[in-house]
Amino acid sequence: MERSLIILKPDAVQRGLVSAILGRLEQRGLQIVGLKLMRVTEDLARKHYAEHDGKPFFAGLIEYITSGPVVVINVKGKNVIETVRTMVGATNPVKAAPGTIRGDYGLEIGRNLIHASDSPESGERETAIFFAANELFTVERSVDRWIYE
Repeated sequence: MERSLIILKPDAVQRGLVSAILGRLEQRGLQIVGLKLMRVTEDLARKHYAEHDGKPFFAGLIEYITSGPVVVINVKGKNVIETVRTMVGATNPVKAAPGTIRGDYGLEIGRNLIHASDSPESGERETAIFFAANELFTVERSVDRWIYE
């Protein structure tokens, strides 16, 4: 089972889209194993976006993610990275397909609502940045036999 870190960014929280996006994740069958509302500090943001340090857009990323509360979510499931990334849509909401989160709710790349891990390795690394081990819960769900073969 893979893990993905999902961040509902400040614009998603401010626009009242948290429940709509969470609902999509749950309806798809993904298991939410961690969930919290928080304010990302500059240090935490720099750690999360370290791979972009030195790029022209880095300062804007830090300013954006620290500008208001976010909801961080950890989901677990088979092929969860690919599943979530498909649900999220292209980084630029204008190019995101209708039916994706960004395609349905976003208009600008600088306000693209959501982050999702891009690989199993990133999922593990990012999870460790935002969640302590005792903040993650795995529950055996009876519905899983109807979701996975």
